[in-house]
Amino acid sequence: MDLDSPRASLAALAETINGLFKAEAIHRREPWRGFEAAEYATLEWVDWFNNRLLLEPIGNIPPAEAEANFYAALEIEPLAAQ
Repeated sequence: MDLDSPRASLAALAETINGLFKAEAIHRREPWRGFEAAEYATLEWVDWFNNRLLLEPIGNIPPAEAEANFYAALEIEPLAAQ
């Protein structure tokens, strides 16, 4: 795989997120009582990451807010009636 390809960049991003998840949610709370407990912890971590984690590179706002701002800034032209 070409290291400059978009696929390589996505793979690197996925590895980073996976590593953060393991460090913050999985290994910190071991041992687990069952699958449901681990599944719930995963949902909590994803909610925290998307809605409460402030990321400096995007203006110290959560990723979900940055995404909402991005789509709000797009100018959507109405389709002409045919």
